[in-house]
Amino acid sequence: MKKLLLLLFFTISLLSFSQELPNGFVYLDNVDNTIQYELRYLSNNNFIGKKIDGYKSNCVIVSKETANALKIVQQKLLKDGLSLKIFDAYRPQQAVNHFVRWAKVLNDTLMKKEYYPEVPKSELFKRGYIASKSGHTRGSTVDLTIVDVKTGKELDMGSPFDFFGIQSHPFYKNINKKQKENRMFLRKIMMEHNFKPYNNEWWHFTLRNEPFPKTYFNFPID
Repeated sequence: MKKLLLLLFFTISLLSFSQELPNGFVYLDNVDNTIQYELRYLSNNNFIGKKIDGYKSNCVIVSKETANALKIVQQKLLKDGLSLKIFDAYRPQQAVNHFVRWAKVLNDTLMKKEYYPEVPKSELFKRGYIASKSGHTRGSTVDLTIVDVKTGKELDMGSPFDFFGIQSHPFYKNINKKQKENRMFLRKIMMEHNFKPYNNEWWHFTLRNEPFPKTYFNFPID
């Protein structure tokens, strides 16, 4: 009986363990556990086709200010039966380094058809799709979309997350009316709550007056 209780205590301790985050960072679940997420870099479903360095657990980490702002956005969306869905948030520098190493191996094009069919891999740096530094690493940038809570389906944005091409530019014209409306709806609600958009990616937003504008962190997502 004693051994069983010890085993149970040890199991519960492991399940409840989470790393101690740097001051100013939080697990988003602890601020709002209704926001949905699918960390693409924790899986093979990304532009590299492999799990990315630094992604160890299925959890979203952001600066405290970003979490609070996302919570306000989420509360408004829930009233209409919608929810935020996050693909990436804080990203450790080791993950960015992984992207850079991959980009230099020109014959590794496993996911080219899905993510960059019209862009030569040799031009990913030149065109700004891959860089040695990322705003995500400062903890206040998020990649996200909106989903219908009832169906669980993402709103149609006209191009998938992380698609390298002009089709992902927020104001790309060659998509249908509903797709344009969905992009602008996401853009509008994020900008209204202190996020600034990125001109090349409809899913990418950074908190204005972010708390760590010049600091690039490297602790793992765990």
